[in-house]
Amino acid sequence: MEKELFNQLLESVKEAGEINKGLKAPSRKFSYSPLDVKAIRNKLHYSQAKFAMLIGVSPRTLQNWEQGRRQPVGPAQVLLRVASSNPKAVQKALAMG
Repeated sequence: MEKELFNQLLESVKEAGEINKGLKAPSRKFSYSPLDVKAIRNKLHYSQAKFAMLIGVSPRTLQNWEQGRRQPVGPAQVLLRVASSNPKAVQKALAMG
């Protein structure tokens, strides 16, 4: 059984190398659209300074996100995605903090 698993792993590594070299197409691709942080903030009707404070980032970080120099990651990204789809719920939750 171990030999079979090793052979499957070896085939997988070879396939990854072929995909990386452009010799083979990947079986699936993932794409993520960047968040429009400024539009999300505007939906919530907050200034940059207030929104940055409420979500726990520096105003400079928020500006970098809004200007596309950086992208939010981790919990900030999740919060912003929820804010995009349900701004009232996030506004209510942030007001409680």
